[in-house]
Amino acid sequence: MYLPAQFKEERIDVLKALMREHPFATVVAMSDNGLIVDHLPLQVIDGPSMWGTIRGHVARANPIWKDYRADSEAIAIFQGPQTYISPSLYPSKQTTGEVVPTWNYAVVHARGTLRFIHEGAWLRDLVANLTDEHEAHRAAPWKMTDAPEPYLEKMLAMIVGLEFSISSVSGKWKLGQNRTAADRQGLVHGLQQSPEADARALAGMLAARE
Repeated sequence: MYLPAQFKEERIDVLKALMREHPFATVVAMSDNGLIVDHLPLQVIDGPSMWGTIRGHVARANPIWKDYRADSEAIAIFQGPQTYISPSLYPSKQTTGEVVPTWNYAVVHARGTLRFIHEGAWLRDLVANLTDEHEAHRAAPWKMTDAPEPYLEKMLAMIVGLEFSISSVSGKWKLGQNRTAADRQGLVHGLQQSPEADARALAGMLAARE
């Protein structure tokens, strides 16, 4: 990932927060036939290392768990808020005119190795944790015990667990930090008025750095 110094984000808590707030990640791994790319909801688990571990699951019919080249490097890409930036948001458009469109975003790349897990108790615990996490905001959260046990066993038999041992993480926060103070203020103000949630989120991220 091209990462100019002004866009580098290195705070561990900030990087983990984005990974947890945007858990639907793109996983890129290596097989003997080339790259494997998949899109999976993942969970970041704290562990003995500073980065912890990423967990998830795939359908048993998904060939990734058979084709992955053992011990080769994989990448999980967590895409945060992103939006188009119009030159009209910069005050310098009115003074110099030296502005062009761009795209601002926040993204995290986690690198490591994968292992795949078939053990039933591990899978049940993973699915229960994922369910509790994503149902927590609902007034009447769905829970695994709402489904008949024979059906749950059948569904659990159709998945394979995935555990991602993280070796390094890099974050890119391209928020407009390279602009002048006036342009950054104009950018925050303009994005705050946007109907897009991502644009408003980026405005908050840039404002927090001011």
